[in-house]
Amino acid sequence: MKYFKAFVSLAATICLVYFLSRPLGPAPALGPFLSPFTGFGQNGDKVIEKDGETILKLNGLKEEITIRFDDVGVPHIFAKNDFDLFYAQGFVTAKDRLWQMDLQIRAASGRLSEVLGEATLQLDQQSRRLGMGYGAEANIKVAMQDPHSREALLGYTAGINAYIDQLSPKDYPIEFKLLGYKPEAWQPINTMYMLEQMTLTLAGRSNELNMSNVLKTYGEKVVNDLFPDYPMFQESPVIPAGTDWDFKPLAIPKRPKTLKTGDSLAYLKKTPAALMQREPKPEGIGSNNWAVSAEKSITGYPILANDPHLELTLPSIWYQVQLHSPSMNVYGVSLPGIPSVIIGFNQHVAWGVTNTDADVFDLYKIKFKDESRTQYWHDNQWKPTKKRIESIIVKGQKDPNQEEVIYTHHGPVTETDNSSGKYPELAVKWIGHEAGNSFLTFHALNKAKNYEDYRKALTYYVGPAQNFVFADNSKNIALTVNGKLPLKYKGQGKFVLDGTKAADDWQGWIPAAQNPYVKNPKRGFVSSANQSSTDPSYPYFINWVFAPTERGVRINERLTSMNRANADSLRMLQNDNFSVLARNILPKLLETLKSTTLTPAQKAAAITLANWNYQNTSESVATSIFEEWMPLLQAKIWNDEFGENMEFPTRDRTLYMILNQPNKKWFDNVTTPEKETLADLTAASFKAALDTLTTRHGPMSQSWQWAQVKGTEIRHLSRSLKPFNAPALKVGGGRSIVNAITKRNGPSWRMVVELGPVPRAYGIYPGGQSGNPGSPYYLNLLKKWENGELNELVYLLEPAQKHPRMTSSVKLQKP
Repeated sequence: MKYFKAFVSLAATICLVYFLSRPLGPAPALGPFLSPFTGFGQNGDKVIEKDGETILKLNGLKEEITIRFDDVGVPHIFAKNDFDLFYAQGFVTAKDRLWQMDLQIRAASGRLSEVLGEATLQLDQQSRRLGMGYGAEANIKVAMQDPHSREALLGYTAGINAYIDQLSPKDYPIEFKLLGYKPEAWQPINTMYMLEQMTLTLAGRSNELNMSNVLKTYGEKVVNDLFPDYPMFQESPVIPAGTDWDFKPLAIPKRPKTLKTGDSLAYLKKTPAALMQREPKPEGIGSNNWAVSAEKSITGYPILANDPHLELTLPSIWYQVQLHSPSMNVYGVSLPGIPSVIIGFNQHVAWGVTNTDADVFDLYKIKFKDESRTQYWHDNQWKPTKKRIESIIVKGQKDPNQEEVIYTHHGPVTETDNSSGKYPELAVKWIGHEAGNSFLTFHALNKAKNYEDYRKALTYYVGPAQNFVFADNSKNIALTVNGKLPLKYKGQGKFVLDGTKAADDWQGWIPAAQNPYVKNPKRGFVSSANQSSTDPSYPYFINWVFAPTERGVRINERLTSMNRANADSLRMLQNDNFSVLARNILPKLLETLKSTTLTPAQKAAAITLANWNYQNTSESVATSIFEEWMPLLQAKIWNDEFGENMEFPTRDRTLYMILNQPNKKWFDNVTTPEKETLADLTAASFKAALDTLTTRHGPMSQSWQWAQVKGTEIRHLSRSLKPFNAPALKVGGGRSIVNAITKRNGPSWRMVVELGPVPRAYGIYPGGQSGNPGSPYYLNLLKKWENGELNELVYLLEPAQKHPRMTSSVKLQKP
């Protein structure tokens, strides 16, 4: 009997080992992950020891490199040439962020399914069909022809691979172990995929289909009334109103007749699955930047600030680094996967960016000759298409998923207006497909010494279009709306364009020197918050709709009244929680509400709003009521007439109508026999907001505080590994607030730079330098970020410089 028991025990053990060592479908094998020798237990990390020094022998170096780390884990790299500098940047970035880099490249290139299985197939198809690979391939060809970008890309790639090559399975980041795959060698084209991914995030959406549906339903008169090309109620544009344009503009293309959507492709029988519908860009994905002049500054030099608003993730989108070589000494944040500093400063200049929201993503209705899709009609002739085979390997499936993507001169034909079932008939014309070398802009800014260097650097930039703010030690401040901007007729791209007409093509490019810019304005500051780039006097079309105006208005009000500014003044402005939206609209709504019978609880809520100081603080109950009320009011106004697949009029237009046109027909709900008024919708949406808050949080109490209602969370990039998420946060802010923290988006990097003979700079992001959840540098910056504080950034002038915050060092040497 004892032999039988022993046999059963042995058999069970063998079975267990067998199953733990093998993947179960798309799930990875658990054995390697649970192993004490190679598994998650090997992923702990320690605080960097003071004055410790490590020497690493690595292939591919030209000379010795010194990397010094400060007390928050930031590497300060000292190299004797630029190739080694970027080699070291690649090495340390991979050390801290290897899985993040791998995941983002897979997302951009459409290769997530190789490691995640069928669950991500649609995401991969979307990346492939949008032409992310096409764009990356076009850009790497250009980048490798330039000696500066070639050197940086090859050095960076060699450094990443040097780190990967010295890893053993026990050292793999924990996410690789959980998913059961290993890191693969980095390629220079991966950097181009990173640029494509950022272009997709900031300039990869369109509303032409929804706008075309509005035009088809209501006609041009309603469109011109409800969707104006410039805000009606309030605006404070990026380039100050009244700025003179000191150039002779190119001839503006003439506007052809608007395309009427139809079913010209209904005869085609083939119906491959359509792309997943991309969600509109949420408000709060934007940024702020500004610079104040020496005259407004207590230091006698300009001060610059930037806080890009993006998705808040762990690890952070950004990675702090100092890069020092004979040609540069720059500090700031990089994007893991891209060499150089993207936002930062050196001894002479500082710069930052916000998204422009230029219209560089257009849809064209294509007419194919037949279902072979080998020819399409354009400019009165049949032209040949090109075909690109996209093959996606799916974990757990024997054969790859393959499909044919058709390209016209506009771009890939992958979107649909549903005029031919699920068959795609709309081509995507997108700046992400335009060959260029945007990397050179940041490479040149890293080395810039003055305003002229800044302006030259911007000429290399393709996209996504950004508002580049600038300051230098010669006491210049400037802001340029910059990117490769297509030459269009006014309103081109507001609706779906006619792919058969050459007149609807992009007609070239706005000359870089004629992009909107301002230098040393009389008001003593420059600023941007994704609002309208210019007033209507600018001769070229950039876009017809930008981010709502409130953040820009508030920033400009504060900067106008600010004197003797210092870094802390600008830090406090970055954390400003004042609601311009509430100031504009709430008095009118509360006055309207007086005609409505309210319950005692509803009256108490109205009184709370009436006593509010318009500050979106974390403790505010009034903020929760207002922020819940506003979207419901907008929905009450527009949902009946502008429902599914139609664009809502902008918030600016809605505010103007509420304040100045209270008798407009749009307040009536056409789905009911009664004739509703503004007062009816105001009351109904107010009560609905209170009902929602009560259902979710109980009767009005401290549980209605804004931080609890908003529920800001910072999630691990996996989205599913909740133990790797940040703890609950208590923060204020909001979508239309300068401190633009929403549930999942917000200031991904806050930076303030005081220029001078030796710059002093401050910055922080939510999280830490390391992507390893077991590292003390994974969340070490979070609390300060949550409190609105900044760390002083350690800017070293030479490798041996003493500083109390410096800890250990690493020397990279040739074998």
